[in-house]
Amino acid sequence: MMIKDVQNAKIGVVGGGSWGTALANLLGNKGYAVDFWVFEPEVRESIAVQHENKVFLPGIPLSENLLPSNDLGAVVSGKDLVLIVVPSHVMREISLRIAGVISSECVVVSASKGIENQTHLTMSGILKETLPHVPEAQLAALSGPSFAREVALGVPTVVTVAAKDRTVARFVQQVFATPGFRVYTNKDLIGVELGGSVKNVIAIAAGIIDGLGLGLNTRAALITRGLTEMRRLGVKMGANPRTFTGTAGIGDLVLTCTGDLSRNHTVGKKIGQGMTLTQILAEMRMVAEGVKTAKSVYNLSRKLGVEMPICQEIYHILYEDVPPKEALHRLMTRDLREELDES
Repeated sequence: MMIKDVQNAKIGVVGGGSWGTALANLLGNKGYAVDFWVFEPEVRESIAVQHENKVFLPGIPLSENLLPSNDLGAVVSGKDLVLIVVPSHVMREISLRIAGVISSECVVVSASKGIENQTHLTMSGILKETLPHVPEAQLAALSGPSFAREVALGVPTVVTVAAKDRTVARFVQQVFATPGFRVYTNKDLIGVELGGSVKNVIAIAAGIIDGLGLGLNTRAALITRGLTEMRRLGVKMGANPRTFTGTAGIGDLVLTCTGDLSRNHTVGKKIGQGMTLTQILAEMRMVAEGVKTAKSVYNLSRKLGVEMPICQEIYHILYEDVPPKEALHRLMTRDLREELDES
């Protein structure tokens, strides 16, 4: 790609949830004029008039450099960088809608974390299919341990941007980096995306452990073995195993499994306390990505022959109503084995 002017980059952000708002606001505070697509008219009104996203990020004053709009085409047209932060299950629909207007020279960054149910594609895989005129080298993913509210409050945060082209990764790195938001680069796009996706499934399991009132020993074991499952799937799909020791792997996994701001952990905790998934989702407005990703990971692991017992038990709990204590018993009484895999 041609080296773009970082300081004068034209930026569009697609998705007005808490994470999209936090990232758009970070860019606005850096001085970028950010065209910002939000789905709900009331969210657009709230940001435009009161400089606050009262629905998804209440209590956080937003930069006046955010230019909210309900016109998706206008937000992405003529941009040097478009950041997409929508729920993973609508990524395909949104990217198809922008395909006719987004520039072939645009760098497209996904900050959405998930694996599509039907195709088992990561978000960059969907973008590659739906935006064929945008070179694959210009696709990137931003991931890492980063609760939206803490980023919006300026809490020191470290993330990774992955792209197969180092020039693209460095461009995105320079656009997003601030003294409080440190950005590393990584060429392992699939590994970074898998880390950000699978950790949400493990976080549901961590929440179940807390909901059942089990101890810290159990949670530590879960995080450790969850990381093993994440790495197994990644290696099978061509990822660098070292990626999973970084921010997009163990970093995001620890945060999501232990932090009270994690929606996936919250879902699991309520399941552990006896609520049904239907009841939990009915009272949530924001998306817990791990619920849908659990189905993708279950089917993908079976298709590829990858052993992922924790993720598979979470699927059984969510979609087959297996009692959590029964799933835990099955995990604890599996055949004994050596700890370390060959790969």
